[in-house]
Amino acid sequence: MASLGCWRSGRSAGSFFIVVLMSAHHAAAENDSQKTSTGWVITIGGSTEYGPSYPGADRGSLGFIPSFDIRRMDEPADYSAPDDNIDYTLLEFSGVEFGPVAGFRPGRSTSDDRRLSGLQKVDWAIDAGAFLQYWPVEDKVRLRVETRQALWGGEGLLADFAADWFLPVTDKLVLSAGGRASVANGAYMNTNFSVTPAESAANGRVDAFDADGGLKSLGVAVAATYNISQVWSAQVYYKYDRLLNDAADSPITSVLGSPDQSIIGVSLTRSFEISF
Repeated sequence: MASLGCWRSGRSAGSFFIVVLMSAHHAAAENDSQKTSTGWVITIGGSTEYGPSYPGADRGSLGFIPSFDIRRMDEPADYSAPDDNIDYTLLEFSGVEFGPVAGFRPGRSTSDDRRLSGLQKVDWAIDAGAFLQYWPVEDKVRLRVETRQALWGGEGLLADFAADWFLPVTDKLVLSAGGRASVANGAYMNTNFSVTPAESAANGRVDAFDADGGLKSLGVAVAATYNISQVWSAQVYYKYDRLLNDAADSPITSVLGSPDQSIIGVSLTRSFEISF
């Protein structure tokens, strides 16, 4: 989610993983129903974001994040939040949707902040898992959880919870707002927030610290999406997270950084239809 220039670029990096699963699911559905798809709607674009350079940082950086989405032509476009990772719905019933999800985790190095000297470098990583979401009020209120495991690097497991409210102001403008909560296991917390005695001695600014898993942060996300035309869409968004517990108590956050994590972004997307 490395500088912010690579943040959450897993929306595109994970696209191959999602498309493969999607294609297999679609082929099976075709065999069962003996129906032929009319085609696909592919949406590509990108966002420019400014936010923390790494988890717990008090310094921000600016970067570009590509985005990708694909759906069948006979599927309506769902509302989504700006911090949703790339996913594909495999099962859907009574407002409940389930499927695979892939994302991206930010790294950390002295190029982000020279005060990190002596602390271990954290490599960026792709993570993957599953999402589950439910619309208690159709097209208005959405509850969602993503659980993702790092595919390498020992960065552990994350579970992100979101509750969003969507308000169509006009046919073109949609506003959204919602709460956020994030839980991480010990492996994730150790990688991003622990400091060993050797690292403490090498850095000279921070004390040794052993971070445990648990509730990592609480926050909010707001967005305004404007459909410029049938194929072009623009969005502005803001997300704030407050690091808690060991994520906030870690000297990486409390001494070198800040528990207040804010992101602001602007995105532009275009949709294409591909028929068969």
